[in-house]
Amino acid sequence: MPRAGLSREKVLAAALALVDREGIAALSMRKLGAELGVEAMTLYYHVPNKDAVLDGLIDAVVSRVTVEPAGPWREWTRAFAVAIRRELLAHPALLPLVATRPVLAPGGLATVERMAAALRAEGFQALEALQLVNAVATFVIGHTLAEAGRTPGHDEPDIEGTMGGLDPGEYPVLAEALRAGLGTPEDHQERFDRALDALLDGLGPRRPAR
Repeated sequence: MPRAGLSREKVLAAALALVDREGIAALSMRKLGAELGVEAMTLYYHVPNKDAVLDGLIDAVVSRVTVEPAGPWREWTRAFAVAIRRELLAHPALLPLVATRPVLAPGGLATVERMAAALRAEGFQALEALQLVNAVATFVIGHTLAEAGRTPGHDEPDIEGTMGGLDPGEYPVLAEALRAGLGTPEDHQERFDRALDALLDGLGPRRPAR
């Protein structure tokens, strides 16, 4: 029987908390049930299977990306990219899932549709609009994966120790870049901004919409 007070939203919130704390590999229906104080079978009254939980986790993150498409398309598309990065950095354990699983749940699809429709109104053809949304999202996911620097199931590499021990005589440019701030949060921000601006510069509509 379903437990009183339990809902799909509460199941997904518990799943997100579990993944944030222990990583995506730790997520199972049994462990999720324990997180909520119920048997795993009880969860199936609210989510049909684990795939639905995974889709719901992506949906929870993507649907929080709320950007009002007003003004020049480049400005709000940039704001869209910034918002995606912010949400992903808030939940870095979800990055491998977001990078490999399509957006299929209603909330995420509504976000994609809203952005694509606004681009369509700006003169992009439907396919171009979706290509642009996909290009921006793919860039942000890839950049944020590198920025978060986490590989599920593996120990975190000692990047600071390795890079800090480089011989300046053998790697003079790398050593100079490290002294200038390579790998710092400010460096990640500057890399993101420069690459995003370069990407958007090349993504204007190629031909009038019909």
